[in-house]
Amino acid sequence: MTAVAPLDAVRRTATRLLGSSSKNSYDPTLDIDWDAPVELDLKFMPFERTSLYGTALWERMTHEQRVELSRQELASVASTGLWFELILIQMLTRWAYHQDPQDARTQYALTEIGDETRHILMFAKAIDRLGAPTYRPGAVLHHLARVYKATARGPALFAPVLVAEEMTDRLQREMVNDESVHPLVRMVNRIHVVEEARHVRFAREEVARQMAKIGPIGKVVTNVSSAVVAAFVASALISPEVYAQVGLDRDEAVTAARSNPNWHQSRRWMAEKIMTFLDEQGMLTWYSKPIYVLAHLV
Repeated sequence: MTAVAPLDAVRRTATRLLGSSSKNSYDPTLDIDWDAPVELDLKFMPFERTSLYGTALWERMTHEQRVELSRQELASVASTGLWFELILIQMLTRWAYHQDPQDARTQYALTEIGDETRHILMFAKAIDRLGAPTYRPGAVLHHLARVYKATARGPALFAPVLVAEEMTDRLQREMVNDESVHPLVRMVNRIHVVEEARHVRFAREEVARQMAKIGPIGKVVTNVSSAVVAAFVASALISPEVYAQVGLDRDEAVTAARSNPNWHQSRRWMAEKIMTFLDEQGMLTWYSKPIYVLAHLV
């Protein structure tokens, strides 16, 4: 079990993170050359991380279609990240409303809101430069997210956020080090990885602290709700609409992706570190773990 940081220790961490934010933050509008040409014949994410890699449909696809799939799926992942960071901003604002503005934790939450605002703009500009659409969640998920962001409390506020952030973070770290991936994508990912590391540290300590003090009923509610939200976010990473953009049969491609062992393994790989952490916090239980299994996160 990971040691639980007391409130004073979490405040000290927040103070350190505030210092790091002041020294090592980016302005994507200035730090990325948005006018540089975008070469569409380069990979936009590793082929083996795409949802169709290894399927019979993948074997029938041309190289151009595979590159195009990587472009559209990268845009879908970025769109999902953009959407969830909008949710996070609203939840952090609601959380900060109830806190002391002199508390370092509150000040760091407000700093994170600024970071996330820049990330949303960065993702939106990147999707635009890639010439791809913004992929939005379906109507049902869109409205369910409104309920979540208005009602989430305690660990259920921070844990699903960690799942979303750490899944995309692990994929982005791999792309940053892959020189075959498009330079624009690598630069966007590099900025996000640096700043997201601070957000993850803050959220992990909040989850550990809050899980240690809630009662048994609260833990059941937290564990189930966190698992459900995390499963929905994971399922939204790749929009079914990407396949039509590539020129594939949408229904055939969706069926192939949903039954693709390679894609399932990629999702488990993306979620591996955060699932280990949630397990340490007592959040992977006999009643919540099956939800993560169904979502191919463990």
